[in-house]
Amino acid sequence: MKIDITLCVTPKMIDEASEYEKMIFTGHLGTHFDIMDKVFPLEYVERKGIVFLISPLEFEQEIGIEHIDTSLIEEGMFVAFCSSFIETVGYGTHEYFTKHPFLAQNLIEVLIEKHISIIGIDFAGIRPGKEHRMADQYCANQNIFVVENLCNLKQILKDKSSANFQVYTFPMNFSGMTGLPCRVIAEV
Repeated sequence: MKIDITLCVTPKMIDEASEYEKMIFTGHLGTHFDIMDKVFPLEYVERKGIVFLISPLEFEQEIGIEHIDTSLIEEGMFVAFCSSFIETVGYGTHEYFTKHPFLAQNLIEVLIEKHISIIGIDFAGIRPGKEHRMADQYCANQNIFVVENLCNLKQILKDKSSANFQVYTFPMNFSGMTGLPCRVIAEV
């Protein structure tokens, strides 16, 4: 079964997001990478994936290594985190961009040490506020891309705390932009 885990962007979402996300015309609308001066390797299009349930977490809570079983993570994986924040709060709202959960530095370090390829999240960034860009660049420097604003991750989990799946990530062929819109499809 294939599941689209890409956020469907509507005209209303564009209007709402434009209030908080000033860079929507440089590729930062909906499901996207912050490409951080890197080129997405074509071999990353198809990856083995794992998704971890990290909800219910309070808003603005840090997700650390104590929240997941890091022994399940393998080299080259697409590692996704399901907080259900995008479904609960709604994409494009002030709260979505300013009160989202985020990854603890210790978890980011473990993901880097395990040489994963992609971090997928159903919220606005792996770190909050001014740390967002620096964290994305830090990961990009390790050949790890961050895909933001995923949805429907609970459909992969099926009431489990983690689940493996095959994932296909198709970025747009844009150049000179800081964000790269993409379509992400899970196969379970």
